[in-house]
Amino acid sequence: MSQKTEKLIPVMTGQTVIPVLLIDKAKDAVPLARALAKGGLPAIEITLRTTAALDAIRAVAEEVPEAIVGAGTILNASHYEQAVRAGSQFIVSPGVTDAILDAADQSSIPLLPGCATASEVMSLRERGYTHVKFFPAEQAGGAPYLKALSSPLAGTFFCPTGGISLSNAMSYLQLPNVLCIGGSWIAPKELVNDGKWDEITTLAAAASALKG
Repeated sequence: MSQKTEKLIPVMTGQTVIPVLLIDKAKDAVPLARALAKGGLPAIEITLRTTAALDAIRAVAEEVPEAIVGAGTILNASHYEQAVRAGSQFIVSPGVTDAILDAADQSSIPLLPGCATASEVMSLRERGYTHVKFFPAEQAGGAPYLKALSSPLAGTFFCPTGGISLSNAMSYLQLPNVLCIGGSWIAPKELVNDGKWDEITTLAAAASALKG
């Protein structure tokens, strides 16, 4: 097992749900991260889908020591480098390219690479990856698909993300090859916009209580 994979394992086993966050205003990042950590979800993925994302990552890295901030929606090597400079402690991609894998090879910050097929998992295993993201989970076959992969691809562990909610979370978490799931339901946009941090903490606490 690579040293970088070893860095990822505490993130994936430390909590059963990793919040996947789309932050429109950087000023929301710090109170949001604090609310999630208070509810038992210190590891968060801030997606690079908004212009505020890198500033949000930077703010959390600098001001919320109890949080473990990662960057998601990494689409190329430039994204990887920008996210690392902003303070990301782990990197998440929806899929993979050779350029992203090469950037990961050159960085001390670990990558959780995205995949959706058995062939992609096998290719990642050849590059030394045993811990991967399954995306988009529901659309790519959901929990039944991952269950089917558990025997032929034993030794590969997944963080399914995409279309997962409180209602279907346990169907994934009960699988032997799933360590955690990614979800956006913990921080609904309307609660973030209204600054209802206590309500987000309550949602985080409910999510952190889920056990596989």
